[in-house]
Amino acid sequence: MWGGRFSAKPDSIMTSINASINVDKRLAEEDVAGSIAHAKMLCEQGIINEVDCDDIVEGLDKIINEIRHDKFHFSVELEDIHMNIEARLKKLIGGAAGRLHTARSRNDQVATDFRLWVKASCTARLDQIETLMKALLSQAETHVDWVMPGFTHLQTAQPVTVGHHLMAYVEMFSRDFSRFADAIHRMDECPLGAAALAGTGFNIDREMTAEALGFDHPMANSLDAVSARDYAIESLSSIAICAQHLSRLAEELVIWSSSPFSFVRMSDAWSTGSSIMPQKRNPDAAELVRAKTGRANGSLIAMLTLMKGLPLAYSKDMQDDKQITFEAFDSLDLSLQAMTGMIETMTFNKENLAKAASGGFSTATDLADWLVRDLNIPFREAHHITGASVKAAEEKGVQLWDLSLEELQAIEPRITNDVFDILSVDASVASRQSYGGTAPVRVREQIASWKERLL
Repeated sequence: MWGGRFSAKPDSIMTSINASINVDKRLAEEDVAGSIAHAKMLCEQGIINEVDCDDIVEGLDKIINEIRHDKFHFSVELEDIHMNIEARLKKLIGGAAGRLHTARSRNDQVATDFRLWVKASCTARLDQIETLMKALLSQAETHVDWVMPGFTHLQTAQPVTVGHHLMAYVEMFSRDFSRFADAIHRMDECPLGAAALAGTGFNIDREMTAEALGFDHPMANSLDAVSARDYAIESLSSIAICAQHLSRLAEELVIWSSSPFSFVRMSDAWSTGSSIMPQKRNPDAAELVRAKTGRANGSLIAMLTLMKGLPLAYSKDMQDDKQITFEAFDSLDLSLQAMTGMIETMTFNKENLAKAASGGFSTATDLADWLVRDLNIPFREAHHITGASVKAAEEKGVQLWDLSLEELQAIEPRITNDVFDILSVDASVASRQSYGGTAPVRVREQIASWKERLL
């Protein structure tokens, strides 16, 4: 492709390190779409004639059909998807194929292809995240008032409801949704027409190609157009954060499904067995989702590192941006599908959840709040009284509500029989009616609000 300047072929190792076709052939759809838009614009502007344009478009249509049906031969010697398609086009239509690259460079070509791919992939993740949110919403509605322990430091803290716990993840994933949506908005500008780095002397219409490819507008600076990869970095950041949320949920599923907890049972479809222990039901899907977070984080760091020292405009280092990004999107794709399947099919154990919610003196804060609210005791004093009450119950081997009024009054004489109205788990959960609280009435409001947005 540059035989006019070079008299010898590249070394075989140079060919191997330089070629990207095994990775960027994934951009075939985007490359053909960009080339068709470019050809039609060149024709509209009178830069190429209609006959050549028609031949180019017809040839590109044949090529993408060959690729879709695995009938296209990809050549490492031709380096990348752009030159593979151009070489095939020349075989199909002859010399007219050489006019296609007028007023463009592989620099703006790959920038356009990659931006189109990332944009479409972010859009697909929006659909997947929304599907996961719907699965969580359905489970939350079914178990809106089932009590379970709420944890801090993985120690029993206060009772909450299953619905409330699951809705926390709806909120988390909604922010992931917004991050991808924001990224799409910022990347919605077209690099095509920037050429190598400085624009072109041909009278091209960049608005036409931007519109044809579904972009909002063309990029305003040709140097930025060919060298920017922040849209990929932002997308990888969104992937890493979403993967972290998936990992936290996966970790909970691993814990909840373990025999000491037995809060949930994972379906057979999302569990595996052991080659030696017949009784095992392993939450491998959740564990693998948890593991893939490291790959997502690694992709983000790799891309940040790749781009950190590159001067404007294009450098060959940027050839590695695609493999990093493809792998991260693929990993998130699989993780979102797996997590949705697990959430949709898991079943909760109401008895075990309720039993665990009753343990660990989970209503101790309710006692402290009651002392403040009903007896007008300063909170720090109430905290001390409650701590002494917990100690007394622990020494006796009972729960707080099992202490007699006399035992409680021995700690604080002002305590009355009314205290027992607030010490049960159900009473504790029902009392948390502040906005965003775990009271079923509040959780139902949140579920209704999300159903209006999602369903």
